[in-house]
Amino acid sequence: MIKVLEYSGHIRNWEALCEELGIDKTLTRTAREERIIIRAYETWAGDMAHHIHGMFAFALWDDAEEKLFCLRDQFGTKPFYYYETADGTLLYGGSIRKIMEQPGFVKELNEEMLQLYLSLTYVAGEDTFFKGLKKLLPGRHLTWQKGKLTIERYWAPRFRPDDSKSLEDWADEIHTTLQEIMKEMKTEDETIESFLSGGVDSSYVLAMSDAKIANSCGYDDERFDESGLAAKTAELLDREFSRCRVTPEEYFDIVPYVMYNMEQPIGDASALVFALGCKATAEHTELCYSGEGADEFFGGYNMYRNAERYGENLKTFYVGNTNIMKEDEKKQILKRYYEGVLPIGIAKEIYEENEGLDPLSKMSDVDIQIWLEGDIYLNIDKMSTAAGLEVRMPLTDTRIFDIASRMPSKYKVNEEQNKVAFRTAAAKLLPEEIAFRKKLGFIVPIRIWMADDRYNQDVRAKLRSASAEKFFDVDAINAIFEDYIGGNSDNWRKVWTIYTFLVWYEEYFVKR
Repeated sequence: MIKVLEYSGHIRNWEALCEELGIDKTLTRTAREERIIIRAYETWAGDMAHHIHGMFAFALWDDAEEKLFCLRDQFGTKPFYYYETADGTLLYGGSIRKIMEQPGFVKELNEEMLQLYLSLTYVAGEDTFFKGLKKLLPGRHLTWQKGKLTIERYWAPRFRPDDSKSLEDWADEIHTTLQEIMKEMKTEDETIESFLSGGVDSSYVLAMSDAKIANSCGYDDERFDESGLAAKTAELLDREFSRCRVTPEEYFDIVPYVMYNMEQPIGDASALVFALGCKATAEHTELCYSGEGADEFFGGYNMYRNAERYGENLKTFYVGNTNIMKEDEKKQILKRYYEGVLPIGIAKEIYEENEGLDPLSKMSDVDIQIWLEGDIYLNIDKMSTAAGLEVRMPLTDTRIFDIASRMPSKYKVNEEQNKVAFRTAAAKLLPEEIAFRKKLGFIVPIRIWMADDRYNQDVRAKLRSASAEKFFDVDAINAIFEDYIGGNSDNWRKVWTIYTFLVWYEEYFVKR
């Protein structure tokens, strides 16, 4: 007998799989997806994920083989962790807190991760901030049998450019593929809403969907507020619009909630806005679309336009979207610095895999394997789950990536524009001023708010706290803070990254 012990996700092609595997389509979603996972394992074993489209991480127990089998989807949209106890038991699951509660778990800080975190602002790679607790990385499955742990990789991003197609051909393929995926994203009896920013990705998803309500976050400061653009898009598409107004008071108040529910520290300032957006959206729906994936797949970041200039130097420094603190600076502020613990080490194997690819493909590969998993998808999963909201991401799909993997870089970025083919596809439904609007990013006014003494008192206190004394040269980190307050706004991310670690540390090692 095979039992599902742990599962989180949404299987998109469930109807086709029910047909192929002989499963009753009238079962409830929970029962249906569990039966699909069991029958897929019986039929395809370790190759089963190649047949399933969606977001998923799960653990199965095979009675006949006395074997535990765990699998995480290709992109790591759902988290999954494991921990070997001293007595030879394997603890596992999608929640670190639940693993911590089990007998045999010993809570110890993995301090080396702080050194990486200060550069990356999130937890990248296999290790975590808890000693011995590992991530099952994307595209891997794990078996535990007779006390032996085996991890195998079943999928990796592979780029194979095809020069035979035109820009319009690629745009057509994106559009028709997304149309097919959208048919799978919800059942007829499900009602869904959609997150909407001022950007093309979420606008395209909304335009493709039957969501009647679009949800956005905004600020009173118009310099940072995209919600006006989002409102115009919603009006154009004849959808209702809901705006969550984010105030600095709410933003700073929610920091402990985010660090606790994220389970590991995160220095991505937009994570807190997303948490507030999830809470507001969950007041009127249980399901919501979001547009993640297209930037990394199709060349959406402005820095990708510099890829050719970086050339072979990429493998010496590029570890993903963020790299905010250099080694010399970390040596000055950390009480314990570990030689050889370098961010670039996380990307070393990826660069070995993509040797010979053009620079843009290499950057995309690194971001897909490190940044998306460690920051974007973790944030979406943890903050939506904490709010009681389920988020589905149509653009994060192996069928969409397959297009991107074959698309030459010249159709992704050029001197004037990023995400060229994707925007061309979106223009089939959206006006050009939306489809080709300059990428703004998820802007947060934190660099202004944190300099304001009305809001930064907890930041000041944490940087002088006993927890700060434990890890940092307190004078050195406060010098960075004072330099920021004095007008060097570029330092805000350094201050914020130190602060978020300290809030997380107190949540997990001081208060509890």
